[in-house]
Amino acid sequence: MIHRFIDYLSLELNYSPNTATAYRTDLLQWAEWATDGRPDELKPMDVTVSDLRLYMSWLGRNGVSVATMKRKVQALKSFYKFLMRNHGLKSNPAAALSTPRLPKRLPLNVRPEETAAMLDAGSDVYSSLNEFKNVRDRLIGELLYDTGMRCSELTGLLDVNTDTRRRELKVHGKRNKDRIIPISPRLAEMIESYRPMRPAPEGADRPVDTLLVSVNGYPLSRHDVYRIMRRCMEAADVHAARRSPHVMRHSMATDMLNAGAGLNTVKQILGHASLASTQVYTHLSIRELQQNYQQAHPRALKKGGQNGH
Repeated sequence: MIHRFIDYLSLELNYSPNTATAYRTDLLQWAEWATDGRPDELKPMDVTVSDLRLYMSWLGRNGVSVATMKRKVQALKSFYKFLMRNHGLKSNPAAALSTPRLPKRLPLNVRPEETAAMLDAGSDVYSSLNEFKNVRDRLIGELLYDTGMRCSELTGLLDVNTDTRRRELKVHGKRNKDRIIPISPRLAEMIESYRPMRPAPEGADRPVDTLLVSVNGYPLSRHDVYRIMRRCMEAADVHAARRSPHVMRHSMATDMLNAGAGLNTVKQILGHASLASTQVYTHLSIRELQQNYQQAHPRALKKGGQNGH
């Protein structure tokens, strides 16, 4: 039943492979727990809300994070909605589960000067014998920051969807939604310089379809991009907590808003489904405004709020 549900998510609802895989893992873990290690014997139609609450309690006692528990609750709710819609289940035992509240956290970003240092590091990590890696890794950083793409969107970017003449990228995003992202003349030139360097896999007469490839000519994975960006961030001495490709997306959004871009423009570039997802970056902009005020305003500089009268 769980496998049918995952197929339904992927084929009917167009869930991303990452989300479908996470839900599958969550539900199989629950099935293992509910059947004492015999998931094939699971009878989901007989499960009660008390059973599910016991499971959530067990997760909490075993140190599962709030974010992970939140996803597991959502997986169970979606699974039982599927059973009601497609298999005649009369009531949803997961509907009564409360979703754990995540603490509000602002996205991590880096300052423009740190971004510049990271991008420069992408060109200098390897020796001159690895010119392809230097050019490619610099391009990865530039693409992430200039376009705000997600890591999975970057690794899935096709060469044919990279139009340097019109200076735009066609990006395949979440829920199989495509969007067009403009690029700068400088980034278009970098892509054109990189393209002739792309190796083909052994035995092939042309490179693979994806723009970004390994030294052996195969598509880069998300893990490859994480490793490359961590190396560049370490070289630029960026704080360890922020060594993730996603930081470039957050930084791009924050920097655009600080420069006066409208929320709807940033929303469209990032591929957010709702404006609420983009509005979180306004808090980062306000925080920077407050910091600049404290550092520069004559009244804010006076200790103890004294104004000289």
